[in-house]
Amino acid sequence: MDSIRAWIWGLLAAALLTLWLLPVPGGSKLWILAVLVFAGVFTLLESTSKAKLLAAAMVTLLVVYLGLSLHRAVLLLGTDGWIAKAFGVAMLVLPAVGVWALVREILFGVRTEQLGRTLHEEGGLPPDDLPRTPGGRIVREAADERFGAVRAQTEADPGDWRNWYRLSLAYAAAGDRTRARSAMRDAVALSRGRTPRNVEPADPPGEGRA
Repeated sequence: MDSIRAWIWGLLAAALLTLWLLPVPGGSKLWILAVLVFAGVFTLLESTSKAKLLAAAMVTLLVVYLGLSLHRAVLLLGTDGWIAKAFGVAMLVLPAVGVWALVREILFGVRTEQLGRTLHEEGGLPPDDLPRTPGGRIVREAADERFGAVRAQTEADPGDWRNWYRLSLAYAAAGDRTRARSAMRDAVALSRGRTPRNVEPADPPGEGRA
């Protein structure tokens, strides 16, 4: 984790050096510098675990990209010619979509952590006791066996977000990250009183459960 953190800080330092050497007006440099400082602080605050550190790295790069895109869009909108202005409008739309996606993912992560803490306080989290291979991977047969039990619980009471949260963990243990994420979104939706996307849980890939 320390090496990854060092790589991120090195990347930010290189970005600062590049910014200093670029022939950009002083006001623009200060604005981009503020974006980089925000990215660095966010990385520092979110680097408490490897997963959070990787997420912070992605957010950092996205924030830098959005900031540079927005800056370029403003410059294009201030130039003459409809082609340049059209590019400027397009570059305003892209950061807007990026900000929406970023906020959406951050909120999803925050709500997921809140549900996890609630379930932990209730004693409802499944134990992390599945056997693993020498390489650290969960044994698939054991994960499938637990998945069957968790799936039965979810089918019996699909309106409880706790079942969908546990189902998400079961999907992840079985190696199905896509359905794990989908089930977690259903858990978040149910916890907020909304209708989930899935009506019933599906089997992980490679399984033929009826």
